[in-house]
Amino acid sequence: MSEKVSINPRENGPYLVKNLTLLSNSRGESIACEETMALCRCGQSSNKPFCDGTHKQVGFSSASQADGGRRRDYVGKQITIHDNRRICAHAGKCTDGLPSVWRMGEKPWIDPDGGTVEDIVRVIGQCPSGALSYTLSDGTGPEPAADASIEIAENGPYCVSGPVELGVESWGEGASRNRYTLCRCGASKNKPFCDGSHWDSGFRDERN
Repeated sequence: MSEKVSINPRENGPYLVKNLTLLSNSRGESIACEETMALCRCGQSSNKPFCDGTHKQVGFSSASQADGGRRRDYVGKQITIHDNRRICAHAGKCTDGLPSVWRMGEKPWIDPDGGTVEDIVRVIGQCPSGALSYTLSDGTGPEPAADASIEIAENGPYCVSGPVELGVESWGEGASRNRYTLCRCGASKNKPFCDGSHWDSGFRDERN
């Protein structure tokens, strides 16, 4: 029986990851895993994605400045789209993938009848943060990912999927426990979760 995969965000320090076997960079290349690894989350390690102790030198704080936010439900004829903006990583998969449903600058910004159910389900399946989910008219929702993995987004967060136990007490309303994004730039106001602050902070990681 395989060991449980877990992530423990250390206070003012790195993510302590145990028993992970699937770690990849933004190019889809595998990164060798150890039984226990410390992944940088201050954004300033010289050995990204691994911690090199820089968080102590720069005075990194892991304190969250926001709550997890509330979920809004957009009810359509065949599908209800659930959305929690506070935990969104702003990857743009929804607005780029189906702009007739996710409508920038319009109110309400989500139209659950603006696309086919199949297309909506497909696009929500690409949301790395778990901010988006859905319930079909028959009461079913997304299928959980079976394999525990972490993919490093280009100049962005750690994208976690599968059965990975995250050592936090507070989650956003409706947040997925099977798919979420963790801040690695150090600037998120909703730590340990990504809130898209890497875009404004100019975070770069050419290596990963």
